[in-house]
Amino acid sequence: MARIRPTEDIRPLADFRANLASVLRQVQRTKRPVILTQHGRSAAVLVNAAEYEALVDRAELLDDVRAAEAEIEVGRGIAHGKAKAAVLARLRA
Repeated sequence: MARIRPTEDIRPLADFRANLASVLRQVQRTKRPVILTQHGRSAAVLVNAAEYEALVDRAELLDDVRAAEAEIEVGRGIAHGKAKAAVLARLRA
């Protein structure tokens, strides 16, 4: 995801409402999220759909890695060779 530019990517909710189509075009064109504020505080983030999907995929992968690390930490991991052999055996069956 592209780095946020505070001068362009932080907008009051009222500005967003008044310029909805323009803000959506900006998000699509720049691939940067737009932070919407309400009463001077962040209230929501508008993100390009493809960028959102990529964020969710990365978060799910990170969760899987953390779960695997926790399994290994408590001694429930298996050696790479054994895991590879098990996967190959399932593919052949």
